[in-house]
This record gives sequence, C-alpha cells and structure tokens, in this order.
Amino acid sequence: MLTGSATLLLALGLAACGQNGTAEAPRPTKAETQPAEQKPAETADTTKAADEAAKTVYPLTLKDATGKEMTFEAAPAKIVSLAPSETESLFALGLDQEIVGVSDNDDYPEAAKSKPKMGGFELNTEAIVAARPDIVFVADVTDDATVESLRGLGLKVFKFNPDTLEDVMNDIAVYGEITDRQAEAKSVTDKMRGDIEKVRTAAASIEEGERKTVYLEFSPGWTVGKGEFMDELIDTSGAVNAAADTTGWSEVDAEAIIDANPDVILYSKLSVDPQTIRDRSGWNGIEAVKAGRLFAIDDNLVSRPGPRLTEGLIEVFDAIYPDKLQ
Repeated sequence: MLTGSATLLLALGLAACGQNGTAEAPRPTKAETQPAEQKPAETADTTKAADEAAKTVYPLTLKDATGKEMTFEAAPAKIVSLAPSETESLFALGLDQEIVGVSDNDDYPEAAKSKPKMGGFELNTEAIVAARPDIVFVADVTDDATVESLRGLGLKVFKFNPDTLEDVMNDIAVYGEITDRQAEAKSVTDKMRGDIEKVRTAAASIEEGERKTVYLEFSPGWTVGKGEFMDELIDTSGAVNAAADTTGWSEVDAEAIIDANPDVILYSKLSVDPQTIRDRSGWNGIEAVKAGRLFAIDDNLVSRPGPRLTEGLIEVFDAIYPDKLQ
C-alpha cells in the first residue's frame, strides 16, 4: 500500500513537471483519471483500518500457562521479566523503557545487561516487589509454586510455557497483545516464519538417501528426544534425531548412539568438550567422529524459546547440510 501511494505521487509529480506554457498536455481519458482520484482515499482508509486493527482494546482478559485468567486494564507501563527468552521477546517489541527488572541470566540484547537484576534460579522477591511492576512475565524455569508465591505478594504474574516453534510465535503475539505492540509482534513473527519456510524449502530439496542422522549433546552426557525444541529443529531441518526414540532430556545411551551411527554430531558451545565425545569407548567408529563432523551450536539460539530461535534453526540446518541453504 505504501508502495502504491509512493508510485502514485511520483506519477502525479512527473506529470506536473511535464506541463509548460508552450505545449498542451495530452488530456487523460476517464479511465485514467478516476482510479488515480480514488486511490489516495482508499489507501488512507485501508492504512487507518490496519492501524486500528493492530491496536489492543482494553480491558483485555487472557489465560496464562498456569490456567489463571487475568485482566489488563491498559498496556503495562512497568514490566519485570524473569527469563532470558521473555526478556528477548520484550526487547524485540521495543519495550526497553517499560522493562524495570530482569533475571540474573538475561544477557541479550546488550541493553538487558544494565537492567536491575531480580535474581536467578533463586529469585530476589524483595527486589521484584520494590520494582512495583504492573506485570511479571515468567517462563517454565519458574515453577508453578513459585508463581503462586509471587502472586501471594500481590504481584500480577503471567506465565508462558511453549512446547513448539509455533507456540513460541503465538506467545510473542500474546506479548504484543498485552503490551499494545501487535504490529511489532507481527513483524517479529513474520521474520521467524520466513526463516522456517526458508529451511523447510531447503530441506524438501534434499534427496531421501542424503538425509542425515544427527546426535545432539547439549549438556555433558545428556541428549534430547521428542518434545524438545532442539528435536524439532533437527526434524524441521530434514534430518533424523539419533535419540528420537527417547522423550525429553535423557542420559546418553552410548550403545544406542553407536547403533544409530549419526552422520553429524552437534554439541553445546558453552558446556561440552568435543574431545570427551571422541574419547568415548566405541565412538571412534561412528561416522560423524570418523569424518570429523562435530559442530558447536550457540546454546542461547537453540535453547531460548524467543525471537532468535529460528536463527538457531538456521544454524542447525547449516551445520547438518552445509551450503544447502539459499
């Protein structure tokens, strides 16, 4: 719509510049004049309608991951975020000024590091209460008992607990709705959906016989199976998780991984020494180890269910299938 308006204004400007006192400009036909007269009004009306549709109407009542229903009378002016994923989502919506507290573990974006700290796995409830937030956003790292404890202090606490990529994008849309940043939220999720589509398109072009089996070690001696984001990232990349027969986090079954004979091994950049993988008894015969296809993955990109999760997806795909992504 903006492009159409700009084109129209340019066309009118050029037409005006072409008129002079010595030559009569050709008379436009009825068909040429009528649409040009109508387009600016239609564009303005459509833009106004889109802007209004993207505005949150308060009071807004929503239910969080604990099943609690709560009502927002207005966009929260003071926000405390108690998880890195929540903080990243809020900053992505442009809520820097509204954020009055974050967890000790929040390190992205850079501005998050200078925000007042509200504790880590052990929360500083005094600091949280003192911040006088309109809303406290938490993730699954904060258990329901702690959530209820915070609510008992008179705090409004909204919990998110996404299980899939789609859930993450839906949660970002909810952030946008609560904070009246729906247009910004859509911009974020549109970019994420574009990342996913790019990977899916590339994965679809890979022949069945070329599909890789992947082993992921995100914590020393631990891997992930079904029901985890990292398994979904592998699956979306068109590969097979060597631990696909397991669910959630589990200790490594060394013999099962040897039998699966993964083509690629991905490991945590922060916490796993790849040499410990190479040195395991019998693992020197695994295809990935023999071929030297062990790749470090950015922990924060693949473990935080926020706006950068699809960047993690791209990193996973590139490690599995180098040079396949257009």
